Amino acid sequence: MSAPADTTAQTTPGAPSRQSNAPADRFMRRLLRLSEGKTSTAKEARSAFQKSIAITACRCIIMYLVLPFVLPVVGLASGVGPAIGLMIGTLAIVSIIYSIRRFWRADHSKRWHYTAFATLIIGSLIYLSVKDIINLID
Repeated sequence: MSAPADTTAQTTPGAPSRQSNAPADRFMRRLLRLSEGKTSTAKEARSAFQKSIAITACRCIIMYLVLPFVLPVVGLASGVGPAIGLMIGTLAIVSIIYSIRRFWRADHSKRWHYTAFATLIIGSLIYLSVKDIINLID
C-alpha cells in the first residue's frame, strides 16, 4: 500500500489550504482579483465573515430599532435615517466583499455557499441604499 498524499495543509488547523483548480474556481478568483499563490486560513475567513455579519446586523439594529423608535423619543431623528443607512450599508457591502475574498483565498469548503449568501445580502443592501438615496433626494 502506498503512503497517502501530503494533506498537511488541508488538515492542520490554521494552515493555508491548497487552492482548487476547477475552471469555475479560477473564474471566481479572477473576478475577485485574487493574486495567484497567495492563500489565507480558514480561521481568517471565519473572522472576516463574523465581522461582516456583525456590521450588517448593526445596520439593521440602527435602521429598524434605534432610528424609528429611540431617536424620535429623544427628538433627534429628523431625516438622518437615510444618510446613516447609506454610510453603514456601504461599509457593510465593503466588509462582505472582503470576507468573500477571504473565503476564496482560503479555498474554504463552503466558499460557494457563502458567496451565494453574501451576494443576496449585497443585493438587499444595494436595494436599501437606492431607497436611501431616493429618500435623500426627496
